[in-house]
Amino acid sequence: MNWDQVKGNWKQFSGKMREQWGELTDDEIAKAEGNREQLVGLIQAKYGRSKEEAEREIDSWLNAA
Repeated sequence: MNWDQVKGNWKQFSGKMREQWGELTDDEIAKAEGNREQLVGLIQAKYGRSKEEAEREIDSWLNAA
């Protein structure tokens, strides 16, 4: 799966994002609105990850979805 698919179906994937990153709120996910960089920033802030770690987590999640 690629990011364009996630971006195009953001509302559908928001539930799966909450399963993966449970500390993110629905409002935070909705505010990101398909913007990968914003999602990376949220993961960094909530989980104390580096930008590279957050990007790897997103890539792993995309590959598993």
